[in-house]
Amino acid sequence: MEDKVIFAGFGGQGLMTIGQLLAYAGLEEDKNVSWMPSYGPEQRGGTANCHVIVSDDPIGSPVITESTGAIIMNRPSLEKFESYLVADGILVIDSAMVDIKASRKDVETIYVPAEDMAIDLGNPKAANMIMLGAYVKRSGVVKMESLFDALKHVWGSTNKEKFVQPNIEIIKKGAELIGEPVK
Repeated sequence: MEDKVIFAGFGGQGLMTIGQLLAYAGLEEDKNVSWMPSYGPEQRGGTANCHVIVSDDPIGSPVITESTGAIIMNRPSLEKFESYLVADGILVIDSAMVDIKASRKDVETIYVPAEDMAIDLGNPKAANMIMLGAYVKRSGVVKMESLFDALKHVWGSTNKEKFVQPNIEIIKKGAELIGEPVK
């Protein structure tokens, strides 16, 4: 098994964070992982993306030219990265931020109004976690429990510890869009 996932959007949307969380979740499952960030020249509001690979086998390169999945949080990223997906790949789009539909018919496209949901939940910065929950639930790249453990590991002993449980609940909300509630 090898999943190659592109996370893309504007800087400040938390794409690097969810990419790291997916990589840590892969480590929790003793998988080989890579995480490679890419930033535009601006710190906030410019383009940002990262490539995450989670594999049972050694990873030859962290660069993704053909992805099995993508989490897209703005229109320029959809226009740039949609073509990277392999046939039958999973494309998760924040439909509250992307005003066009995907053009590919050979991939599974999931539209998640993540930005609107985050605002409704009272946490406008939570759209990234909603998207991550939906992607992980649909793809099965890692177990949800591994993702929660990764969040506890990464933030649990820092000044962000207070955000662990609320973010677990937000990830569950994203996952629930795909199917059965997550316990």
